[in-house]
Amino acid sequence: MDLPRQGRPVDDIIADLERKRVGDVRWQDGKTFGMVYDGGPGVHEVAERAAMLYLHENALNTKAFPSLGEIQSEVVRWTAGLLHGPDSAAGFLTSGGTESIQCAVLAARERGRAERGIHAGEIVVAESAHAAFHKSAHMYDMPIHTTPVRADWTVDVEAMASAITDDTVLVVGSAPQYPQGVVDPIPEIASLAASVGANCHVDACMGGFVLPFAEMLGREIPPWDFRVEGVHSISADVHKLGYAPKGISVILHRTKELRRYQTWVFDRWLGGFYGSPNLQGTRSGLPMAAGWAVMQHLGVDGYVDLTRQTLENADRMRAGIAEIDGVRVLGDGDYHLVAMATDDDSDDPVDVFALGDALLQRGWFHDRQGPPDSLHSTVSNSNTGVIDRYVNDLAECVAQVRGDRADDRSTAYSTVE
Repeated sequence: MDLPRQGRPVDDIIADLERKRVGDVRWQDGKTFGMVYDGGPGVHEVAERAAMLYLHENALNTKAFPSLGEIQSEVVRWTAGLLHGPDSAAGFLTSGGTESIQCAVLAARERGRAERGIHAGEIVVAESAHAAFHKSAHMYDMPIHTTPVRADWTVDVEAMASAITDDTVLVVGSAPQYPQGVVDPIPEIASLAASVGANCHVDACMGGFVLPFAEMLGREIPPWDFRVEGVHSISADVHKLGYAPKGISVILHRTKELRRYQTWVFDRWLGGFYGSPNLQGTRSGLPMAAGWAVMQHLGVDGYVDLTRQTLENADRMRAGIAEIDGVRVLGDGDYHLVAMATDDDSDDPVDVFALGDALLQRGWFHDRQGPPDSLHSTVSNSNTGVIDRYVNDLAECVAQVRGDRADDRSTAYSTVE
């Protein structure tokens, strides 16, 4: 358990790291549905070269590293353009979707305090909203009210309306929500928020770099971005389907005035003026530079091509699942998220966790989620070329596990050790 007293040769250290990776998922093979998103060799090269340039740089102080200030401003501006933000839109880069969500919750709380005199501001979310909203409510000691979803897995607007009070400072919609991949009725949610003067946040961590390009491809997209009056903030992850390395996300606000509620400043110590635009102090310049480089390398046309391939992959997966008796796709998701569950209407339903175990033995990795029990896939360009093989393996695994039930019913989404 002790750190070695003497240092070790570089080659030995790298060899140890290579050995540690043996049990990791092989996302390079296209058999992992989530976690890592592969934009192709050109994206790898530009990201890795940019990362090496900014391996040691620190965005804590952009007076020391003004290039990182430029990088942040440009990525924010490009993202705001994709999401139809007004000229007044402003934001910051964060380490990922959870931090972006935490910043949006903080901004809503502080605005409620400053403009409405609400100290214990409340949050209203659907049960499909990301767990990061509940984490934020815990961190900021804010009451949070969870409402049910409809049969199509979207927000039940009437239930949400019943949960809103004069102390509500934040109402949340997702575009799309993670569990079943459907887009919530954002205009209706924004109207509910406006009725009490609360913020409306759209969690587009999964969709921010898919829906704009899907719309360009002619796919029908319900209204969800800054074109919806009453949307105050949006979170969008560049390190998901933006194909940048971990971790870079964008939190956008409709105006700089709204953005200031997430920033924290302090000068009552011996170190001078301290300002923090998000939850971190020190911020690595590496993911910021790599994200900037990937966005420049791909451009709109590159993202459109990757999104076209991603949607084709997801469509083929959904179609393949629909042909197999015993399993079904949850919801009418039309984008890149696919949740596969037991088909209770089948004469011979299949336990999806037993199915997931069988698929994992063949190298296919899914997240397990529930309720209801389901196997979750975030489909991307990473899965190009393997979907037909996946559908074949799926059919064989369904036949293999009929009548079986997995003992392990856990749905662990992250590591807490």
